[in-house]
Amino acid sequence: MKEYIPDIEASVPIPDAFPDLTAREELEMRARTIKLVSDLNGTPIEPTEEDRGKAVEIAQTLMTNPAKAPALSTYNNPTLAYLAGMVAQYDTLVVKELAELKVYVVNKLVAETENPDSKIRLGALKALGEIDGVDAFKKRSEMTVKQQSMEEVEKELLATLEKLEKRTIDVQVKEIPHENNA
Repeated sequence: MKEYIPDIEASVPIPDAFPDLTAREELEMRARTIKLVSDLNGTPIEPTEEDRGKAVEIAQTLMTNPAKAPALSTYNNPTLAYLAGMVAQYDTLVVKELAELKVYVVNKLVAETENPDSKIRLGALKALGEIDGVDAFKKRSEMTVKQQSMEEVEKELLATLEKLEKRTIDVQVKEIPHENNA
């Protein structure tokens, strides 16, 4: 297979095509590229024990001090692929654990609704009512906007004024002298 190497002029700057990426975004990008190249070549990515150890070290650095993320470009493809797999697995476990924790909390609250102490029972019911999806205590307001011409608005106002005028009563002012003024 013949290699094609383009002529690159030294005086032409290479544009900075990539935006600033977080360490996680860069890792995901590199992992997708590594996977694509591996699939195209038909060669599996097989990290060695050393690659796995480096990936664990990088993961620990990223979790403890993300500001000091190492330059991922200095690591080989199997190390980066293994690291990306670790990060993806960690995310899946966290999401699964959070979902299980929510189910656990809801189940405990449901159990507390049978408590003989009314304070505990009401507290559990209130907490259950505030859970997303139940929304028993959300206040909603609805507003209807009615488009009308100026003539229609005037007619409505005049009709309202006529109704109010019919409900008024005539009164006569009568002065009642105060006992101290007499």
